[in-house]
Amino acid sequence: MWLIGRLAPDFKTIAEFRRSNGEGIRNVCRRFVMICRNLKLFTEAVVAIDSSKFKAVNSRDSNFTPNKIDRRQEQIEQSIQRYLEALETADRTQPAEVEAKTERLREKIDTLREQMRDLDRAAELLKDLPEKQISLTDPDSRSMISQAKGTGVVGYNVQVAVDTKHHLIVTHEVTNVGSDRAQLSPMAKAAREAMGKNKLQALADRGYFSAPEIKACDDADIEALVPKSQTSGAKADGRFDRGDFIYIASDDQYLCPAGQRAIYRYTSVESANLLKLRTYWSSACPHCPIRSQCTPAPYRRIRRWEHEAVLEQMQQRLDRQLDAMTIRRRTVEHVFGTLKHWMGSTHFLMRRLGHVATEMNLHVLAYNLKRVIGILGFAKAMRAMKLAGA
Repeated sequence: MWLIGRLAPDFKTIAEFRRSNGEGIRNVCRRFVMICRNLKLFTEAVVAIDSSKFKAVNSRDSNFTPNKIDRRQEQIEQSIQRYLEALETADRTQPAEVEAKTERLREKIDTLREQMRDLDRAAELLKDLPEKQISLTDPDSRSMISQAKGTGVVGYNVQVAVDTKHHLIVTHEVTNVGSDRAQLSPMAKAAREAMGKNKLQALADRGYFSAPEIKACDDADIEALVPKSQTSGAKADGRFDRGDFIYIASDDQYLCPAGQRAIYRYTSVESANLLKLRTYWSSACPHCPIRSQCTPAPYRRIRRWEHEAVLEQMQQRLDRQLDAMTIRRRTVEHVFGTLKHWMGSTHFLMRRLGHVATEMNLHVLAYNLKRVIGILGFAKAMRAMKLAGA
């Protein structure tokens, strides 16, 4: 600082550099992960995959969906009616000296009517959009549910895969899709490639549970450990759930809690995910003495995916590795907490998905750099980067 006389780039120079060098910044971020790989920092081949919602430069008031427009218009109509009634009362009962009050009421009514016109224009724009959602400040940002706060946030969903040994970010991705269901195999495959491993173990929470994604990981020789989503209506009602039926692979049958065999009946295709499902039931169901504990229907039908064995093998791995979700939580939540602390309450400062991805690359690069300096020490980390540059 003394040598350069405290000369420093101003905010405009920094912003312009960031805006104009997205590809270069992305490549530097990837290159630094390669340096970590060459330094043998990825020895365990285990990553924790998770996501977090980061706020965009777009307030919730500038994000519209059909339901939000309807609710807001209803609120405005009620406010206009309330102001009109107050104006009528003022005109009828108040003396002339309260003219300033009536003028304020008219101004509020005019403002609300202008807001109604803006909402009508937003509703017209939504008609042509397949997602039925529009953000006015940052068009690529989306309204998403933030599970941590239990409220909606307008922003981006940042996916990361973090090395469980040193807590280094192996790979990351910025998306504007709020759900994590389709993210497991892409993130796991990208992490394996970045780490240069033939095999990988990927830990994720139940938000990533998707049968096709787990099968895609298995096909790629990646061991996924994802708890199954708790969506059993039968268990919620106090009846036997799917886990109470034991599959007998040699006979391709299920053993029910009453000791009866449910046999294969037919195969169907699930319309949502195009999964082939085999359906089983027992002929003894109508006369079963404990049928009330099992199903309100005449027969208890059990559906089995054609690749169900992959999910069963994963569950066996989870049963053996009881601390898997504890490892996942203490690995990745530390990373997101650090990044959001650095970024402050506003999170992203740039707009549009491409620029936001560049901004995230800078944060990930800074995070990994500080982690490596903490692991190796400043001198060794600098030598490694000089060797990589040479």
